[in-house]
Amino acid sequence: MRCPFCGNNDTQVKDSRPTEDDSAIRRRRFCTGCGARFTTFERVQLRELTVLKKNNRREPFERDKLARSLNIALRKRPVEPERVERMISGIVRRLESMGESEVPADVIGQLVMEGLSSLDQVAFVRFASVYRNFREAKDFEDFIGNLEVSSKV
Repeated sequence: MRCPFCGNNDTQVKDSRPTEDDSAIRRRRFCTGCGARFTTFERVQLRELTVLKKNNRREPFERDKLARSLNIALRKRPVEPERVERMISGIVRRLESMGESEVPADVIGQLVMEGLSSLDQVAFVRFASVYRNFREAKDFEDFIGNLEVSSKV
């Protein structure tokens, strides 16, 4: 593993332990070059996933990119990080179990919307505003109006 600080390829594992939800192995590492310490995570990956964008571009699926977008939606919201991590792991497992190596971006967006709707309503609306490309306040009103109608049914 390359040191993120100095680029040295010679790093040593000092400690390994499972994460709280047993979905990954957390490794504390030490760089023999600069002496820096850093953490890496090892996860099972069933298949290489490629995201098919709306403009037909393809790019590799990145779990960290998914986590970043969720963290932006959940910023300053009272949601435990463990619940977010479980949601991310669940989405990745569902994508991998679909059996397709290419996944349309809107499928990923829909899975995130489903997860956020049960996790935090404010984060759900925040994510929806970007995902559905809200342009004006009326878009928010319509979306929230539909939420209220569907929650009463």
